[in-house]
Order: sequence, then structure tokens, then C-alpha cells
Amino acid sequence: MAKALTSAQRRTYRTRNKLRRVNIDRVGNRETRPRLSVHRTGKQIYAQVICDLQGKTLAAASTIEAEMKEKLKNGHNVEAATAVGQLLAERAKKAGVEKVVFDRGRFLYHGRIKALADGAREGGLQF
Repeated sequence: MAKALTSAQRRTYRTRNKLRRVNIDRVGNRETRPRLSVHRTGKQIYAQVICDLQGKTLAAASTIEAEMKEKLKNGHNVEAATAVGQLLAERAKKAGVEKVVFDRGRFLYHGRIKALADGAREGGLQF
């Protein structure tokens, strides 16, 4: 018998299904953009740009890196999320990524998640 999904898993799947629909433009052409996936915990925030076609991570950044720990007091505030977004955008641009699809996962788009997205936009990513 199949195991029932938790509410967090249902939210995650619902968000990912909407992302698949976003990749198809009005004319019907399928655009293959990498996915900017975000995960947050009580103390840290993580983000990565993933190419789903190849199954590879193109760029990643988080507050647990030594570079970020030197700059930030802690990893669980809006300033830290903005810094991670800017660092991720810089690394993604080096990898040749200009446009992404934002995958917030099971998290609501406010607070640290929104700050990370704004930081990535400031860094030059388009979504």
C-alpha cells in the first residue's frame, strides 16, 4: 500500500507542477530554464540552480560556507538571505545562466525566501 503524503510534500509537489506549466510560453514553445531551488531551516538558508534535463547543480550558495560566515553575524535573518541570493546570482552568471524559474518549494514567498529572490534579482538573474 502506498504511504500517504504529508502536507509539506503536497505543497512541494503542487509548487513544482506549477513550475512545469510556467516553462511553456503562450505560443506553445517549451523553454528550458534551470530551477532556482530554495531551502530554509531555523538557522540557515540554502539555494541552488539546478538543470533538470541534465540532473546537475549548476551553482549553489548557502550561509554555512566559510565565505558567508565571515561576512554575516548569523545565517537566519533577511540580510543573510539577501547575501546568499546575490552570491548565487554571481555564481550562476559565471556558469552561463541568465534566466531561471524560482522554486520556493514548500515555503511561502515572504521573509527570507522573498529576500533571497530579491538578492538574486539584484545580482542579475531574471525570473
